[in-house]
Amino acid sequence: MKYAESLKKNYEFRIVYRKGKSLANKYLVVYKYRNNKPHNRIGISVSKKVGNSVVRSRVTRLIRESYRLNEEAIEKEGWDLVVIARSAAKGTSYEEISNALINLLKQHNLYI
Repeated sequence: MKYAESLKKNYEFRIVYRKGKSLANKYLVVYKYRNNKPHNRIGISVSKKVGNSVVRSRVTRLIRESYRLNEEAIEKEGWDLVVIARSAAKGTSYEEISNALINLLKQHNLYI
């Protein structure tokens, strides 16, 4: 990811879950929380309910790539984003994941 860092620590995720705002659709849930930094940070969470490790890894890669390719269009900076994959995301294509992510970012007023 060119501009965004990753959320890695459990306490960083917990802060976003507890204090952030969330929106969801069929495939994804996106939490956002202001981090007061000059860049965005993104965390991706895929539960074991989605599938085995191969499936979870694929869904994680699809979400990360979708964010990376659309990162230029995210107009606002200084946000922590946590993207959670729902079990319906298991067999989906890149286009469906990308459209779901863009749709949620637009609803959060982060996407141009």
